[in-house]
Amino acid sequence: MANFKITFLLNDKEGKVVEVDDENRPSSESGLPGSVLDIALASDIDIDHACGGVCACSTCHVIVKEGLEFCNSSSEDEDDQLEEAPGLTTRSRLACQCVPNGKGSLVVQIPSWNRNLVRE
Repeated sequence: MANFKITFLLNDKEGKVVEVDDENRPSSESGLPGSVLDIALASDIDIDHACGGVCACSTCHVIVKEGLEFCNSSSEDEDDQLEEAPGLTTRSRLACQCVPNGKGSLVVQIPSWNRNLVRE
């Protein structure tokens, strides 16, 4: 497998490009292994995830603006949680459940209400 990129849009004009080595993808206990949340957290990009990434809330809601076809399909549990997310779109995903397949790059918008700018 090759490397792929995820551009995390933090607002309308700024973004951070992260190159991911698909064979050594970050994995933690926050969400599915290799998820967008794992990659963001390993790259010092804060995304709120109140439930710890177990698909029990909607705080890690992101919008996959480009490359959604390079991600796994959402589960019924994810779809149920997304119904509670503000600003829901047809390209909305939970970062803890969205796992890129490594076949293409993504552009992921982190809505301002989901950015955890303060760490305790």
